[in-house]
Amino acid sequence: MARGDDKNAGRRLRVNGHSATWLRQGFPWVYPNEVVGQLPKPAGTEVLLEAADGTVLGRALTDDAWIAARVYRVDGGLLDEAWMRGRLDDAITLRERLVLSEDTNCARLVHGENDALPGVRVDKWGDYLTVILDTPAVRSLLPLLVDALVERLAPLGVFLCYRLDSRDTRDPSQFTPAPGWLYGQAPEGGEVVVLERGMAMRVRPGEGPDVGSYPDMRDVRAWLAPHWAGRRVLNTFAYTAGFSVAAMRGGAAEAVSVDLAVVSLERAKANFVANGLDPDASEFLAEDSFRVLDRFRRTGRRFDLVVVDPPSFSHGPEGMWSAKKDLPRLVAAAVRVLDRRGLLVVASNQGQVSPREFRGAMAEGFKRAERTARELAFLGAAVDHPALVTFPEGHYLKVGVWALD
Repeated sequence: MARGDDKNAGRRLRVNGHSATWLRQGFPWVYPNEVVGQLPKPAGTEVLLEAADGTVLGRALTDDAWIAARVYRVDGGLLDEAWMRGRLDDAITLRERLVLSEDTNCARLVHGENDALPGVRVDKWGDYLTVILDTPAVRSLLPLLVDALVERLAPLGVFLCYRLDSRDTRDPSQFTPAPGWLYGQAPEGGEVVVLERGMAMRVRPGEGPDVGSYPDMRDVRAWLAPHWAGRRVLNTFAYTAGFSVAAMRGGAAEAVSVDLAVVSLERAKANFVANGLDPDASEFLAEDSFRVLDRFRRTGRRFDLVVVDPPSFSHGPEGMWSAKKDLPRLVAAAVRVLDRRGLLVVASNQGQVSPREFRGAMAEGFKRAERTARELAFLGAAVDHPALVTFPEGHYLKVGVWALD
């Protein structure tokens, strides 16, 4: 049975004039305060959105969190097999043209709202796929999605996980279906080696959404490729050390990887081995990045290139880290261990922080460190993470490269 043929297909949800204006421009969400009347229950109810005059604005699925409805078709058509196959074919074909090749077999195949599938992301890890849902309210799309993915790509396994927005207080462990394999089975040992422009990374598709590599940083690593040679590199918040591996493959003199999680650094060492690099010849520090930066400042240790890629939110010895609040202090600390003419690479994946706010935090950090700098590049997510023109929220990742005077 097609999704659009069920008993909810004809239900209507009226929105106010503000929402109608945005929906006509292609915005994919309706917020709770834009709903006129009662929001149909339960979450995941399929509805036709309509303006005050009864004009159909699209077909959507409702939710009971900070988003009231997500729009999947602006023509009001059915959410059926043909629709899903068309959506996936468009998205996957784009990645095949721009990203996937013999030396790159990992990519984001579906980027939610930006590929006209709100709340749904699909990552490719070699022959395995990870499906990431922003909410259980869109789970009714899973049968259509998985069938279309299997038909199009013939994966060895498809894993389901959830990633909630920081504004969503629900507990993913209570969701149905629970995270797990929807199709096929896990790779042997749980890991698979994938390639990013020839760089090998060991990932765990069954531990999504954070499987061990972030393909949205691919273009940043590509930009840095000509600048690694001979440099002393410090990689803070290193996770599984993708930047460190890229640096050493690119001829860096040294790469120091810092992360609070011991398990992440053990995986980082495995990534070194996967690339024919000797992990014993590099440093891996299981410590708080702030404390390491302060120690290096005090001992006079300096670097030619520092990578700062903090999480949006995390817990450390000094309490809750917030990119918006703590970034100037972090930038100042990183600057103090950089030699003159050194390069500083800073990333923020917090969508609520605008490019203007991000640059403002950088300027404040340089001021605190009493150093000046020049912006060499301002980058975003890799091309397999496109941003829909009518969806400003799609521009979540901001990465800058600064040369210190």
